Amino acid sequence: MSDWILVVDDSASNLKMASHILTEAGMRVSCLKSGGEALKFLEHNRPDVILLDIHMQGMDGFETMAAIRSKENLADIPVIFLTADEDSETETKGLQSGAVDFIRKPFVSEVLLTRIRHTIDLMRLQTSLSREVDKKTQEIARQQAKIEMLFVEVVNALAGAIDAKDSYTKGHSARVADYSRKIAARLGLSDEAQGDIYIMGLLHDVGKIGIPDSIINKPDSLTEEEYAVVKRHPVMGSDILGKITEFPRLATGAKWHHERYDGKGYPDGISGEEIPMEARIIAVADAYDTMSSKRSYRDVLPQGVVREEIARGRGTQFDPVFTDVMLALIDEDTAYEMREK
Repeated sequence: MSDWILVVDDSASNLKMASHILTEAGMRVSCLKSGGEALKFLEHNRPDVILLDIHMQGMDGFETMAAIRSKENLADIPVIFLTADEDSETETKGLQSGAVDFIRKPFVSEVLLTRIRHTIDLMRLQTSLSREVDKKTQEIARQQAKIEMLFVEVVNALAGAIDAKDSYTKGHSARVADYSRKIAARLGLSDEAQGDIYIMGLLHDVGKIGIPDSIINKPDSLTEEEYAVVKRHPVMGSDILGKITEFPRLATGAKWHHERYDGKGYPDGISGEEIPMEARIIAVADAYDTMSSKRSYRDVLPQGVVREEIARGRGTQFDPVFTDVMLALIDEDTAYEMREK
């Protein structure tokens, strides 16, 4: 079955162009000229993606988006805003309202198709994860070991997809998960707790699925507005993982790994032991891997520099106990094996 795209734009020429591009690509297309028509259409239809113009007569794109998001049965349909605006304020407002991406007008066919296919792929990836978790629940009595292995494989696949969004963080999630488990083991946590924190580490950046590639892979410094969008990924990650009811603490690492021990982090500004233990462990592991990995603007930092920065964050950015464990692991790693190869 072909992908179904709903295009909402009050310009007949824009509707005609979008319909031509998408139909030629083998997609099913429905075109409407107003937000009101779109809401009536959505009462009995469920497209895969909605392309929604911002500036329309009557109900504009933001109002239409709010109405869509208010309906539980429509809230998970990905919406991409269409706009000729270039200002970052419009883009930030759109992303904060729940849009997954922006497409500029006039359309460039390759950009239009790439953004839509990328959105559909990510949507299906999330759906696949939920279905696999449901399958795990249904079969747990007779195939516990097999299902748990499948769950880990699905999580690994999702973690790989998250890392693939950023050209410079290949393997980041797996390394953070590994370092987090090492810290947990040194603390004497149970095998089950170590396994849980490993999964949390793998998925700590899952919210980046909702951050546009144009921001994640921007080669120069982010604007304040773009950084504000990036800072939303912990909450988006928590929303995604919170739907997996069989693992209620799964969202812990995703939501709070950017909190600081001194309370100056985000999204909630909590401090000390208010921050869940798993998130405090993942925070120091995440910072370590960021410094010991390549970036677009630098190579892997020397081990001594990384150690100094981790030590500098003791008691301010990081939990002192978990910092000391991380420092011990660094000191034992005389060949500097714990880094991106």
